[in-house]
Amino acid sequence: MSAHETRRPRAALSPEPLWRHVVGDVLRRRRRAQSRTLQDVADVAGISMPYLSEVERGRKEASSEMLAAVAGALGLGLIDVLALAQGELARAAQVRRPVSVTAAVSARGAGAAPGRGTMCLAA
Repeated sequence: MSAHETRRPRAALSPEPLWRHVVGDVLRRRRRAQSRTLQDVADVAGISMPYLSEVERGRKEASSEMLAAVAGALGLGLIDVLALAQGELARAAQVRRPVSVTAAVSARGAGAAPGRGTMCLAA
């Protein structure tokens, strides 16, 4: 590309959500579904209410110990938070990338050579 040529703008994809945003949303939805306050959950978890608020808003990346404490206060285990967050990430990936990764992985797992599996496209 010469110095006088301009680059064509790429089609903008929405960025993948960050882990801290997804986990924060999961925790907030669960807390609200239980009609509990930030202060109540923070007290049970043994953390400060402002810190829990920042985790829920995706502004802080909580340690595994903190996530376990908050999950426990909400009646969840870490595996539950992970599964709920994975579901959110999978839905976001489908919006960004209409190729069914599951179909491609399943085809490879069934003995097909890499790159020769079937792909399903979303309409």
